[in-house]
Amino acid sequence: MAGAVTVNGLPTKPSYEPNAGDLIEVNVPPPPPQDIIAEDIPLDIIFEDDHMLVLNKQAGIICHPAKSTQTGTLANGLVFRSASLGSGDDPYRPGIVHRLDKNTTGVMLVAKNDETHWRLSRQFERRTVRKTYWAVIEGAPQLDGDRIDQPLGAHPRIKDRFMALGTPPRAMLFKEAVTDYRIVERYRGFCVAHLFPKTGRTHQLRVHMSAIGHPILGDTFYGGHLRSEHDWTGQGSQEPLIDHQCLHAMRIEYVHPIEERPMMHEAPLPPNIRRIHDLLKRFRTG
Repeated sequence: MAGAVTVNGLPTKPSYEPNAGDLIEVNVPPPPPQDIIAEDIPLDIIFEDDHMLVLNKQAGIICHPAKSTQTGTLANGLVFRSASLGSGDDPYRPGIVHRLDKNTTGVMLVAKNDETHWRLSRQFERRTVRKTYWAVIEGAPQLDGDRIDQPLGAHPRIKDRFMALGTPPRAMLFKEAVTDYRIVERYRGFCVAHLFPKTGRTHQLRVHMSAIGHPILGDTFYGGHLRSEHDWTGQGSQEPLIDHQCLHAMRIEYVHPIEERPMMHEAPLPPNIRRIHDLLKRFRTG
């Protein structure tokens, strides 16, 4: 910043070489404000005590802002609702221990204080938290269950997109990513699957299912397709049943960070995904 450094009370050029006896003063500007704007955003609370709360996150909302002036995120709603939230390394993520994609719905843990935050974070780091996702995938996997062990990395050309490496040797810029899946219902052209991420990479479930040839319904970013009621029944609306990935964080199992007792929370399917499930059962069996 111009004028931030003075020598003997006068502005100086970056190339100036100090002399003995010079009085050098540095004017350090204050850090940018980091207070997140509080907003009255509706939150679906599944569980709450003095230490934490559990949300059923809706679609269409990102978890936290990239800067303090950004609004409309889950963090803005949490700041409005609670006077005390745990802090981690990122001031723009108050209380948020883990994230869901913008259009992924379902269960999320939020820490109300610092001790809860670091204790929950440690469980995620040690991979002792068990997460179960509900998804509609395209096609019919040959196996009823399997493990996908394919490292993930950023796509070299497409912004915000990730890709699976496939097979070893593993490139240095790719990170370990492991997903277990289990097929729980089979329909014509589609399956309901339970997905169990063993690591927590960005877009992991979406990329992994696409990598094995069975993208998630509605996930056009990773090869999925949009489907309407008319597509499946021959009548009704031609509007997409869902315009994003049909993926829902159904269940989470962990140890209470303070009381040290086993905990399990489930989030019900949102109405549009329940509608998809109903149509599959009625029109895509056999």
